[in-house]
Amino acid sequence: MVEAGAWWTLLAAPATLLTLAGLAVAGEALLDARDAGRPVRVALLLGPFADVPRALLARPRSLPAPDMWLWRAGAVIVPVAAVLSTLVIPFGGVAVADVSVGVVWFNAMEVLTWAGLWLAGWGPNAAFSLVGGYRFVAQGLAYELPLMFALISAATGARSLRVADIAAAQHGLWYAVWMPFAFVVYLAGVLAFSFLGPFAYPAGRDIADGVLGETSGVDRLLLRAGRRLWLAAGAAMAVPLFLGGGAGPGLPAWAWQTAKTLLVLGLLVWLSRRLPVLRADRYVELAWVVLLPLAVLQTLVPAVAALDP
Repeated sequence: MVEAGAWWTLLAAPATLLTLAGLAVAGEALLDARDAGRPVRVALLLGPFADVPRALLARPRSLPAPDMWLWRAGAVIVPVAAVLSTLVIPFGGVAVADVSVGVVWFNAMEVLTWAGLWLAGWGPNAAFSLVGGYRFVAQGLAYELPLMFALISAATGARSLRVADIAAAQHGLWYAVWMPFAFVVYLAGVLAFSFLGPFAYPAGRDIADGVLGETSGVDRLLLRAGRRLWLAAGAAMAVPLFLGGGAGPGLPAWAWQTAKTLLVLGLLVWLSRRLPVLRADRYVELAWVVLLPLAVLQTLVPAVAALDP
């Protein structure tokens, strides 16, 4: 249910998310230019955005016997789920939907991305895109449980699934400080459900861009935008979950939340360009043997602390 006085965020939250996604794209262009030894210019940073008009005008690719409804649905689900996930994130202390199960809602929208990517891989009726869809499912089965326990750690510490309660419960000591492993696992999960950086295996070059390979025009634009929107949404959600929300001295809550979000977003963009891509089979072993047991142990820390009356 939308809170009274929060209606302005129905437009402000998606606009903020879109701006953050644009900054992520510009940051990636900046890192690419530095790696290539090219001078950084404004035109270079705006270069990726020049593809938007061309994508809107491009003709869809013709393939034999595609399932167009599923294909289009998959392309739409990914960015829409990213936008919907932000409804429970407080911006300046106000959320569009300040529901009591905000953490569950965010996780549900992230899981919905599984369906979107699978449909985007299945719909074209092509081998490489289908392999990319399978890769995302295999990757998702490995990262989802550690990510869920990271979210549970923050919720257990606050004894609430409401996002605003989790931010308010940190009282000057951020959960990132005394739940560091949960914070790291959460950041890895953001890169994973954005299928970027070390988790870009579903769109790998070895399978001709996988889930993105057969898309063109608006469909490709939606999937590429969905990746960055999810990266921005994950960065924004990290602030109330692990970094105290908008709390901070001297500045209004919205300013602190913006600054923290930009810091997390910058870190994620940098990591996505610096870490090698992991094969799904190797990550599955790491996730089940190492990450999941450690994530469970991390959850026990706030659970034991919550027992203290």
